[in-house]
Amino acid sequence: MLEPIHVSLASLNLATLAPMLIAIVGALGILVIDMVKGGLNKTLYVMVSLLFLLLDLGALVDFAGVFIKNGTVLGFFDVMLMDGIAILSQIIIVVGSMLFIPLALTSKRFHEYNYPEYFALFLFMIAGFQFMVATDNLILIFVGLETASLALYTLIALHNRSKSFEAAVKYFTMGALAAGFYAFGSMILYAISGSVEINQIATILAEDHYRNIGFVLLAMAFMIAAFGFKLSMVPFHTWTPDVYEGSSAALAGYMSIVPKIAAFVVAMRLFEFLVHSGIVWLQVILYIGVVVTMTASNIWALVQTDVKRMLAYSSISHAGFVMSAILIGTTQANTGLFLYWALFSFTNLGAFTMLWVNRQKNLLPGQSSDHPYEKFSGMIKTMPMGAVMMGLFMLSLAGIPPFGLFWGKMYMIGAAVSAGYTVLALIMALNSAIAGYYYLKLIVFMFMKEPRVGYEKYYFMNASLSLRTIIGLAAVGTIFAVFAVNPLLKVITLFVYNSGY
Repeated sequence: MLEPIHVSLASLNLATLAPMLIAIVGALGILVIDMVKGGLNKTLYVMVSLLFLLLDLGALVDFAGVFIKNGTVLGFFDVMLMDGIAILSQIIIVVGSMLFIPLALTSKRFHEYNYPEYFALFLFMIAGFQFMVATDNLILIFVGLETASLALYTLIALHNRSKSFEAAVKYFTMGALAAGFYAFGSMILYAISGSVEINQIATILAEDHYRNIGFVLLAMAFMIAAFGFKLSMVPFHTWTPDVYEGSSAALAGYMSIVPKIAAFVVAMRLFEFLVHSGIVWLQVILYIGVVVTMTASNIWALVQTDVKRMLAYSSISHAGFVMSAILIGTTQANTGLFLYWALFSFTNLGAFTMLWVNRQKNLLPGQSSDHPYEKFSGMIKTMPMGAVMMGLFMLSLAGIPPFGLFWGKMYMIGAAVSAGYTVLALIMALNSAIAGYYYLKLIVFMFMKEPRVGYEKYYFMNASLSLRTIIGLAAVGTIFAVFAVNPLLKVITLFVYNSGY
């Protein structure tokens, strides 16, 4: 007769689940409030969401202190992994979400914010992303990925425009295909290693990966395809511009930041140990993917006539730029990944929020899209503060010193040079120069052209206080990043280095 297995509650270390459970409890609380008394003002749900996100952030800061003192914390049968990478990425996820959710307080009547379910789904999505980054268990990563993705599909569709339904269906289709690729890749890794823990898989494959090299390469092919979809890597990027165009500008900005940091962390855990083990095939594929993604998306951005689609292709290029850190695989490169994405989060969210401010309900005669370049013509005369803010975000995205993203680009290029990837560093610099053209093109329209008739009624000062606050915070983060880079680097390096990356 088998002896029963006794598991003490203390050994489970359930505190490692606290950040995710806070978000889940918040989502369930919003649903319960709506069941008890429906029709409440959206301001209540925004405040409740912010409250639970603040509690979530507090739990993460507490874990940061524990990590600095004691190192990596494992929990729940060692499935939960609260190392420095998990803590850093969750802080970016939660802070980015806290900047996004107040946009619901806009004075304009947008359909999706009338539903409490919107805010509940938003918190469920955050919990899914947190589960993705706080584990190295392939099954739990998949659960987190699908939880976040299913919520995000619905958030896109709730925008209630014809293009929104198309965008949601397209994103769902591509997401389902990516999930299938991920499942096949995980199945093969389990078959050749007998484990679903990335650390254990790495240990087993390090000993005899050449014996199973064919299966390893097949598994990595599936995984690269899966994360290629999630990170919009070329040629898996085709859904991105259409989904961004069909989403609200605010949600498109959010999608360009938060889901990708979660995918970056999983890709870092999954691919870097194989890169370090000397599998040349994987290095070549990642190298080609990074270069093609950066270059092709920049070329496509050059020919766009709509600013939102331009920013969509721009986001693909930035993702390719950051993906080079996983190819390089050094502590400096991984530190650069988090520095770059933290600076990018402020700048890109600010740019998309400016599009949100300028959204119009009905298109003018002859207008083919929501945000054509012509809409921004002469903006310095009709909307001076808005033109200055948008110009600031464009200069930062272009990597013009001393604005925020310049420091992220320089650090990433420096990491490539230090690791011996000189050609890659030159390609990264060249792509930054190409990107400067289409960012400066928008500045030319705003500052050097005359206003177009019909667009002059969209003023920055008509934006709600919440919108102006978010834009102001993004601008402050973009301008004063030069003073924050050094202390931020020290903190990021501490967490990344002590996590073994």
